[in-house]
Amino acid sequence: MKNYKNLLVWQKSHKLVLEIYTITKTFPKDEQYGLISQMRRSSASIPTNIAEGCGRKTDPDFSRFLSIAAGSSTELSYQILLSYELVYINTETFNKLEIQIAEISKMLNSFISKIDSQSSKKS
Repeated sequence: MKNYKNLLVWQKSHKLVLEIYTITKTFPKDEQYGLISQMRRSSASIPTNIAEGCGRKTDPDFSRFLSIAAGSSTELSYQILLSYELVYINTETFNKLEIQIAEISKMLNSFISKIDSQSSKKS
């Protein structure tokens, strides 16, 4: 069992969740059960799935949870775009979040590739 808190990708994704919670506090109240809820859920899904994958006993299981986290990062990327186009966030915030999400996505994909290649060498 790996300690997820030691993983840089988990640390960065956890920081992103905290930022998403702060940013969405400024969204219109009528988005409480719409976009706010969706963004908070998809952002929290990234570090949550990393943590859950760390608790799994096999590398293929870990890789599967990292893949779910990567999917959530793509979902969040769209929600950030939608928030920007609805003028809920400004250009600076949009660009900052997009950079963070892209970095996390690259880290996840690299991690998945590494785990998958190690698993195939063991076979």
